[in-house]
Amino acid sequence: MQSSHDKLNGRSAGPTLAVRLLSASRQRGRLIGGGLSLACAIGRSGLTADKREGDGASPRGVLTVLGGFYRPDRFGCRPPAALPLAPLRPNDGWCDAPGHAAYNRHVRLPFAASHERLWRDDHVYDIVLITDWNYTHRQRQRGSAIFFHLTETGERPTQGCIAIARTDMLKLLPRLTPGTRLVLG
Repeated sequence: MQSSHDKLNGRSAGPTLAVRLLSASRQRGRLIGGGLSLACAIGRSGLTADKREGDGASPRGVLTVLGGFYRPDRFGCRPPAALPLAPLRPNDGWCDAPGHAAYNRHVRLPFAASHERLWRDDHVYDIVLITDWNYTHRQRQRGSAIFFHLTETGERPTQGCIAIARTDMLKLLPRLTPGTRLVLG
């Protein structure tokens, strides 16, 4: 993924994927588009139109995929993808401190402000795609790091992200382009 804000904003419209909730659970759904229908997980608090930092909800609306990262030590080579995918490094993080200038941005560790480590022991961020949620025009407390990533076991709810199984992500990645839209709700 290109790390500068200006390069990420040079995206064009891509395919649209819709997240439809399953009636039995507000944290599970189907990701439909690109000729596929895939099981997905969303935030533990379901969907919300009023997203707040730490609420565990996924934002209702349209999110645009900008690009992402992959764990090079867990893939023999870069996964086939039509979007920018950069190799993660052990010192990659994401700032989730609302008052910091790097809020909702990729950062290098060590980093003094509150952040999430992207290089994780589990497999959730083996592929992690960045969305434009609160990215272009950041607002404090509106939520950071609404990623599109992998589920490790089943369809366990996320902290607000959208997640699918690794095998499903590998099927979907070649169909995604910068500007792919995720429609939630």
